[in-house]
Amino acid sequence: MSPKLKSRSGRVAKPFVFGLLVLLAAMWAWSALFSPHNTGEHATAAAEQKIKYWTCSMHPQIKLPKPGQCPICGMDLVPVYEGGNPAAEGEVSLSLNAAARKLAQVETSVVEYKAVYNDVRLVGKVDYDETRLSYISAWVPGRIDRLFVDFTGTRVRQGDHLIKLYSPELISAQEEYIQAIKNWNDTQNSELKVMRDTAQSTLKSSKEKLRLLGISNEQIDDIAQNGKVQEHLTINSPVAGTVIHKNGFEGQYVKTGDKIYTIADLSRVWVYIDAYESDIQWLHYGQRVQVEAEAYPGEVFDGKIAFIDPYVDEATRTIKLRVNVQNDDNKLKPGMFVRAHIRAVLGDEGEIYEQDLAGKWICPMHPEIVKAEKGICDLCEMDLIPTREFGFAEEPVKRNKVLVIPATAPLITGKRAIVYVEKDSEEGMHLYEGREVVLGPRADKEYVVLSGLQPGERVVTKGNFKIDSALQIQAKPSMMNPADYYSMKDTVISEHVGNGAQNAGILSAAMPLYLAAGKALSEDNPHGAAQTLERFRDKLVQIVDGGQAGENEQGLKGSLTAIISDLQLVPHEIGPLRDVFLRVSLGLKELFETYGYQAEGTLYLTYCPMAFAGKGGFWLQDSDVVANPYYGSRMLRCGAVEKTFGRKAAGEAPEGSVKGSAKGSMGHQH
Repeated sequence: MSPKLKSRSGRVAKPFVFGLLVLLAAMWAWSALFSPHNTGEHATAAAEQKIKYWTCSMHPQIKLPKPGQCPICGMDLVPVYEGGNPAAEGEVSLSLNAAARKLAQVETSVVEYKAVYNDVRLVGKVDYDETRLSYISAWVPGRIDRLFVDFTGTRVRQGDHLIKLYSPELISAQEEYIQAIKNWNDTQNSELKVMRDTAQSTLKSSKEKLRLLGISNEQIDDIAQNGKVQEHLTINSPVAGTVIHKNGFEGQYVKTGDKIYTIADLSRVWVYIDAYESDIQWLHYGQRVQVEAEAYPGEVFDGKIAFIDPYVDEATRTIKLRVNVQNDDNKLKPGMFVRAHIRAVLGDEGEIYEQDLAGKWICPMHPEIVKAEKGICDLCEMDLIPTREFGFAEEPVKRNKVLVIPATAPLITGKRAIVYVEKDSEEGMHLYEGREVVLGPRADKEYVVLSGLQPGERVVTKGNFKIDSALQIQAKPSMMNPADYYSMKDTVISEHVGNGAQNAGILSAAMPLYLAAGKALSEDNPHGAAQTLERFRDKLVQIVDGGQAGENEQGLKGSLTAIISDLQLVPHEIGPLRDVFLRVSLGLKELFETYGYQAEGTLYLTYCPMAFAGKGGFWLQDSDVVANPYYGSRMLRCGAVEKTFGRKAAGEAPEGSVKGSAKGSMGHQH
């Protein structure tokens, strides 16, 4: 071998040897963990334990006392030892050891009381306060000879000159007033009381006429002292504010009621805010709002919600809020875009809590008027109403804390919310118990818990989907499968699997009564259905008491006992009767799917997806012509055959097969 080739081989061999050493080390560690010695120890420990039952790894609802094959999939059954899994018998629970818990990346948080608030941030626009708009209009017809305020935007004070108006009608009214004064003076020495009274009445009415034509009391007194007619009427501003519209011009003739100026008091403005539907639960009348504008960074303007629109804008899917904001410096200009910040604090019962409004009385028109006791509004004289009617706390609380959990803890299906609570069990195992809770509003990264949890408990905040998936695989109640008749129930197949068909066949004597009850319901006959169901119940009781269903409470006897329990009190009203019939039908469906039904004739398992407000409902009938017991004459043919039970007959599908069609309708006209 040449030196050159040898050098190249040496360079290649070094990394190869290093990789080989790493591989051998890994194989040694693997063999150490799973050596025959360790396996033997586990096997010995398992042998010392007592086998509780045998089950299928794919179908854990199968529980048999002896080894064999799964009656569903044919796989070999595996043993379950006593004391093995603390959660094996639990309805909604799963146990994990420390290694499995770490592998599933399970994290938990403590359920606790804490002060909860939600920051609602919205955008809005400044507008005029409609209650502070004033119109300067002509009280008499005439000609505008002078406009003292001749451009829009001028700020005026109360009493400032605005218009000089020439009006022949006003001159005539002044002359009448001056003449009435003379007549009254002339009749003061008259001995006739009627003349004095007439003169006084004329003077009073002429003075009132001038006042109604827009002349102030000072101007009227000036006319009376001078005794001269003023050719022009000077109109003064009745309010302070800003002229936002100018409709008159010098030399223009106006009629009574013509608008000349519009004056707005900008010391208080309205801010219109668009709120989304999801934010409405946090917003209430009288709530404090902080407003910020780009023009004044860092400056906050305080306001209160004065009005919430009673409808949703269908174009934007938002609700308009109106906020009253003080604007003493006139910094906020109508038309400005602003940002609004509302901090909603929850009280101890989940209601909105504001210390200034708790247990107070407020005006329904003016939210700034708040009093400690019942009374009337200082502005509009309306009766004050309790703030609790607007969703605020009724009394001040020392500690406004509510029970909360992280937003990642609940698994929400739309109708239900499930959390998994961690509980320590024996031998270092962690038990995770599923629990249905009632949630309040979501506040930022937390949910308010109304019921279902206690403070101090630990809920899973990460890894809860994995726990739920494990429960679904084990055919236990979970997020998608609630523990009721509309979910997958814990059906246990016991030692009666071998002769289950024969045992289920004993129901052939009772089934005609069930079928008759279904027929009566399809004919809207509650009396006949109730009587037949009672007879069906009595027949099942005879079967169970006679020992024909066996003695195992987890077998056929247990299934029949559950059906009998549903029929303990048979109602006689059509609605409750149909509810009971559904529960019985689901029990029979489950029983036949588990044990089979090897009796003469064919039973048709039929399903209507529209029954019970869209939840759907199953029932059994002895004909392939659909006769819906849940709708009766309203939709008699609504439904379709899902499968059949019974011995295979000529021309019929075998037991348990799915029918291709049915003599009913799933798409018929209702």
